[in-house]
Amino acid sequence: MITPEPGELQELVRELHQQAAPWQPAGLGSRLSWGPPVKGASATVSCKRLSGIVEHSSGDFTVTALAGTPLLELQAELARHRQWLAVDWPWGSSPGGYASGSLGGLVARGLAGGLRQRYLGVRDQLIGLELIRADGTRARAGGKVVKNVAGYDLMRLMAGSWGSLGLISSITLRTMPVPPQRRGLELKGPLEALGQLGAWLLGSNLSPERIDWWRPSPPQGDDTGLLISLASINAHTLEEQIAYIAAKAAHLGITAQALDPAELESLVGESQGPGAGASDWLLRLAVRPNRTTALLADPALTGLPVVMGVGSGIGLAWAEATALPAYRVEALRRRCNQSGGYLTVLRQPPGGQLPAWLDAPSRPMIEAIKRQFDPKQQLSRGRLPGVQPSRG
Repeated sequence: MITPEPGELQELVRELHQQAAPWQPAGLGSRLSWGPPVKGASATVSCKRLSGIVEHSSGDFTVTALAGTPLLELQAELARHRQWLAVDWPWGSSPGGYASGSLGGLVARGLAGGLRQRYLGVRDQLIGLELIRADGTRARAGGKVVKNVAGYDLMRLMAGSWGSLGLISSITLRTMPVPPQRRGLELKGPLEALGQLGAWLLGSNLSPERIDWWRPSPPQGDDTGLLISLASINAHTLEEQIAYIAAKAAHLGITAQALDPAELESLVGESQGPGAGASDWLLRLAVRPNRTTALLADPALTGLPVVMGVGSGIGLAWAEATALPAYRVEALRRRCNQSGGYLTVLRQPPGGQLPAWLDAPSRPMIEAIKRQFDPKQQLSRGRLPGVQPSRG
């Protein structure tokens, strides 16, 4: 891994371009094993030394930081001003956000957890970013204010690009005030009843931070439930909401356990999985939200820990190699496709041959964009989202 000083980074990229050498951008390198392997002998250019907060405008609720800044450090600094970046710790970051990776990696992967229910994903919290293109040209998209509509929306193009379009060098994000009060609910009962309760919650006038299907690790029998997080400025309001949801749950034959902030944080931490490299399989599942109940009951998913947004139908499942043979992953992928979604293999056991993702219907457009950003096809070869990686 090459870790250049900030002043050397642009010149390094120019040299790689002149040599037509393949390379891949990286943040702290904590999740380079995720997704499809990069093809060929590619250099890895890390932004580890490109770190630090450039500007925090607490009154405007915006922050600009260099791409190699650890998410843990940014959240700690924002907390001093009673603010936070309203995103989940990436899977494998628990406890407490350790091994959380960098901001650039967070945006490049474009993955979001249960907090998207209320705050949307990181791509929706982007206000501006700077990047270095494959030829070493610096480019900028967006700005430093929330209401910014100038130019093309390159920010969201970079979110979820997996380092295939350029190296993100700095990011401007929207921050939020830290909620003064937070409570939770853990709900257990029959899958169908839980599905009805989840649909009712989505249509209610309540606005939970998260409504997640949640099956712990290791699962113990039919242990699937719902994990709900509520936030407000008023503790009495939260108690009223909890009582309201618990009454509806009881009517459907569901047991409800109220969670104080510490208990809620502990369960959310469990739903973020073990250490970043501690599981052989890590799968991103997506189906239409009204098909999540059927997916959770599918035999291919039986016995696997899983966390999935009720409103988004997107989540994660993970397992050791001995607990999940490859044919079950293929069956699970077919089920997700049949349910209007997809399955992405973020991690698989050594020697695994399953493609990380399949061709998207928009593959021709994706490849055309890639040619515009990277004519020499240097960046992250074999790792273009929406284009099925070849086995060669």
